Parts: sequence; structure tokens; C-alpha cells
Amino acid sequence: MSPAHLRVVVTDVDGTLTNRARLLDPVAIREVHALEAAGIPVLLATGNALPIALALQRSLGLSGPIIAENGGLLYDPVLAPDRVVRLADPRPARAAYRRLRASGLPVRRLLTDRWRECEVVLEPTVAPSAVRRCLRGLPVQVEFSGYAIHLMAPGSGKLPALESALAGRGWTVDEAVVLGDGDNDVAMLRAAGLGVSFPNGSRRARSAATLVTRASFAAGFVEGIRRSGIRTAARPAAQGSV
Repeated sequence: MSPAHLRVVVTDVDGTLTNRARLLDPVAIREVHALEAAGIPVLLATGNALPIALALQRSLGLSGPIIAENGGLLYDPVLAPDRVVRLADPRPARAAYRRLRASGLPVRRLLTDRWRECEVVLEPTVAPSAVRRCLRGLPVQVEFSGYAIHLMAPGSGKLPALESALAGRGWTVDEAVVLGDGDNDVAMLRAAGLGVSFPNGSRRARSAATLVTRASFAAGFVEGIRRSGIRTAARPAAQGSV
């Protein structure tokens, strides 16, 4: 897709807007500010809990919707400022966690799980493959972000939530530049108008991307945006219904 058809930027947070130490990188902050100033909405699609994602969105001055909990929650501060849409049933994730605990695997929930509504997220104290083996036969989806293991209802994920978020603003996924580094970003990267990953990305994320940058982490985010051409091709109409 040519840059003239790209209208919105969708980005993961950890490993994408951050540096190697998982700190928000000033180079990425400047770039998202430049995108918003050019009339290009930036949408967060993260495995983080909604309170964290909302704080980031407000602090960075982003105008796009928020996808949190790996697609379990959708929040659009423009279209529905008082409403959070739950897109995934939490019961399969909670049942899966009970089985893991009963199995004796040394699993531990993240501190942020106290704020999660749709999934259970584990610290990477065990291999994702061991979690999947233990949960074989249960109706649950296991995703690894590179930082944590996410237990989710089948059929959930960032892409279905992204399609809903974009449709609400009159956009489509093939009009989006999507940037991400984890296995949980793969479906979005494949569906995007331009999917961007980085050398620090997982093997699956790099394989799914249209473009793999030379730089890693936040520097790769900046490189991906600039190579996409979206900012230089921006038109006032790129704001959609914002």
C-alpha cells in the first residue's frame, strides 16, 4: 500500500516504544508527537492493563483508541469517553490458571493482574511451551508477548479488537501502520497495510512483518514510521472522525 493510503498508526508498547530496559524512549515520544501534530492518530494496542495504557495515552497526548489486555478491552475516549468495551470472557483464563496451579507448575501472576478484567497474565517463570502442554484440551488461548504469558479466551487477541476499534472511526486495518515485537502482535502485523517489526522482535513477529527495521526497540519504531512515509504523506483527512 502506498503511503498516501495509510491513515493511522497502531503500536505496541513494551519493546516498541521503549528501550532495552523497558523505559519509554524520548525518541519514540518525539515521533508520536510529530505524528499527532501531522493529524495522524496513534492507537495503543498493548498487553498492559487498561489503567497503564490509559495513563500512557493521556501522558503522550494520543488521539486514537486503546486496546488493552491483548484485545480483551477496548476504550475509545472520543466516541465513548465513559464506556469500556469488554471483548473477551475472563472465565476460560481463570479456569486455565486454576489448572496450572493444581499442576504444581511454579506460575505466578503479574502484579497488574489485580486490574485485569479479561485475562490472566503470568510472569515468565516457566516456558510458554510448558504452560501450553499443561493446558492442552482446555478452551484457552496462550500468547507470549516476550515479557509475560497471557491466558485468554479462544478467538480473542489484538487483531479482532483492532478491527473493532478502527471500524468505529471509519478506518480499516489495511490503512494502518502496525508496529510490534511479540508473538501477540503477529496477527495484526500480517493484516496491516504495513506491518513493522524489529531485530529485537520474536521470530514470528519478524516473519509476519512487511518491514523489519535495522534499528531495535524505540529506534526501530522511529525508523519504521519514517520508512513508511505516513507522516510526509499526511493529509488533513487523515484524522478520520477524531
